[in-house]
Amino acid sequence: MSIVRGAAIAVTPWKNGMGRTRELAIHPPGADMSNFGWRVSVAEVDSAAPFSAFPGVDRQIALLEGAGFVMRFADGREHRLDDPYVPFAFAGEASVDVMLLGGATRDFNLMLRRGVAEGRIETWQAGVHALAGVALVYAVRAELVTPEGRLQPGDVWHVPSGMQEMLPLDGETIALAVRLA
Repeated sequence: MSIVRGAAIAVTPWKNGMGRTRELAIHPPGADMSNFGWRVSVAEVDSAAPFSAFPGVDRQIALLEGAGFVMRFADGREHRLDDPYVPFAFAGEASVDVMLLGGATRDFNLMLRRGVAEGRIETWQAGVHALAGVALVYAVRAELVTPEGRLQPGDVWHVPSGMQEMLPLDGETIALAVRLA
């Protein structure tokens, strides 16, 4: 089955050892941090810490829970990640320090190796959403029903390749989808 329950996803340390992550998907299967084409994870950030560097990787991040944080780039830019479910893109080789805005946070991450994969995080709310090109759906809030079963918050659906169906979401449901080009 292509549904993975959130509670079954192992917690592992960040590449730099200063945080924790749950890997939701990695491609190709069996890849590791040095040779993935694309990777999706949920990170837990509970203290100020630098992000791990991923040269040659384009990153997107969206706040799931908590007050958020300020991302401080070595070139002097800052980005305030405090609006839930709104993706922000940045280069993986960028030197980024994080300052929490009020306690621990959880965030959703998409990493795409440049020249290998292209894609984006989409925030889905009530309505009907096309599954064509979608690799993964992550349940954020409320239950959602997929063609392969029900998702509770924190669950992941690995969408079968070539699926052309539509996925209706109702009421309070929020999901994050990863669409690959």
